[in-house]
Amino acid sequence: MRKVFADTVFWLAITGPRDQWHDMAVWATDETPGRAIVTTEEVLTEFLAARSQTDPEVRRLAAELVRELLADPDTTVIPQSHGSFLRGLALYEQREDKHYSLVDCISMATMHAEGLTDVLTNDRHFVQEGFRLLMRRDHGGA
Repeated sequence: MRKVFADTVFWLAITGPRDQWHDMAVWATDETPGRAIVTTEEVLTEFLAARSQTDPEVRRLAAELVRELLADPDTTVIPQSHGSFLRGLALYEQREDKHYSLVDCISMATMHAEGLTDVLTNDRHFVQEGFRLLMRRDHGGA
């Protein structure tokens, strides 16, 4: 089964019908049938933090999605650990000239460790590290 990494941008877009990237996120998932999703607890933490600034119903739905992802056999949620933090921090330090967030660095380090090349995001930082974006305007989505 093909594995793809899901970044925070993807979770925000797929759950936000008014998000400018929503249609692209839907298109990207339709274009990768039979795939298994890999994400991290750090990404889900960032997603929940972003959704915490909304109304209670959106917060409830965000938490519900995370619970579903944790139980989904086709989704691997890599646990956060001191080791993942240190690997992300090392990449963060190595890329002083970039504007990568620590969560992005943890995601990139995880992708390298898991042998993943495709990422559900529009974040060009992943391209700078050699990954392939699955949410791009030139990919035929909205």
